[in-house]
Amino acid sequence: MKVNLKCFASLVNLDTCDYRESTEYELKHGQTVEDLVQLAGISKEDVYVTFVNSKVVELDTVLSEGDQVGLAPAVFGM
Repeated sequence: MKVNLKCFASLVNLDTCDYRESTEYELKHGQTVEDLVQLAGISKEDVYVTFVNSKVVELDTVLSEGDQVGLAPAVFGM
């Protein structure tokens, strides 16, 4: 199944996870957000908020065909 991944702030990597255009990944049915994070080469400890189809979810959320996944790190303001 195919899902799309977007990353924000310090998680951006133009080859694996960009913020402008989502990056398409092929996953097996039953795989989770955590599996996708690992496949993208991102440390799960660096991910503070995960979104699937604009809803905040946990890393153990099972993904479905066509899901739009977003990853954001912890960001500290002034």
